[in-house]
Amino acid sequence: MSKKLIAEVIGTFILVFFGTCAIVYMGTDIGKLGIGMAFGLGVVAAAYGIGSISGAHLNPAVSIGMVTAGRMSVGDFIGYVMAQVIGAILAIIVIKIMGTPDGGLGATTVGATGTTAAFIFEAVATFLFVTVILGATASNGGAGALAGLAIGLTLVVIHLAGINVSGSSVNPARSLAPAIFLGGDALAQMWLYIIAPLAGGAVAGVLHAAGITRAG
Repeated sequence: MSKKLIAEVIGTFILVFFGTCAIVYMGTDIGKLGIGMAFGLGVVAAAYGIGSISGAHLNPAVSIGMVTAGRMSVGDFIGYVMAQVIGAILAIIVIKIMGTPDGGLGATTVGATGTTAAFIFEAVATFLFVTVILGATASNGGAGALAGLAIGLTLVVIHLAGINVSGSSVNPARSLAPAIFLGGDALAQMWLYIIAPLAGGAVAGVLHAAGITRAG
């Protein structure tokens, strides 16, 4: 496994481990704001920790956006997705070994607003998330050293806006890992958490490549 892929494994582990621990161990104490902060700051930590190695995608939807934006090859995309899924699964395995109060693993499932709302939210939120990432990390007009912070705070906002709608995944790897172990609704609904984020990320990349959301 290349250095970049190892970095993606570690980075995705950071995101999923911190975020899931916040849900299963601290959720009742820190609430939705705390959970959103855990996921967002997890991204910030990974971005500054391994971003210089792999770009810290941590998310197949981000990687597909990089492909459609012309900033990543299909071959690299496949490797990144495999690394991201491995990192997410390893994080869930560690949490399972630790044990959780109710056996939960922070799975994402459709909220009371229903499947259509969850699908739309995941697609739109991922589109916005990847648009921010592509803009913040652009060589022309990007956010430079503040990119990781901007990206992490965007993920916080996404969680605050959509936890009750879809669980605020915007990341197929993050949703797949707990679903594999829990089965049930989490696994049955995985199609939504794969298709919607990938579609949103891909469209964000297309618009960036076309210059619509790109500076210059």
